Amino acid sequence: MSWLIWTIYGVFAVAALVTLWRIVRGPSILDRAVAADVLLTEVLCVLGTDMVIGHHARTLPVLLIIAAVGVFGSIAIARFVARKDGP
Repeated sequence: MSWLIWTIYGVFAVAALVTLWRIVRGPSILDRAVAADVLLTEVLCVLGTDMVIGHHARTLPVLLIIAAVGVFGSIAIARFVARKDGP
């Protein structure tokens, strides 16, 4: 079971590194915004995986706060880009 846990965390780490690369190298602000949302989703998945593996729910409030920050951040960036592209 231990190798499975390390494999899961390894996959999450690789995905986070690829996402960070897109945040740094993204040609547009929308690419960076989508990558930031993906990174927040990966953090949510890691915390959820930790909750399942550890049989606890201590990080549930953190999950909810991160999800809210992700939604509000996406809305703010969408409004910024819409205002920039407007007449």
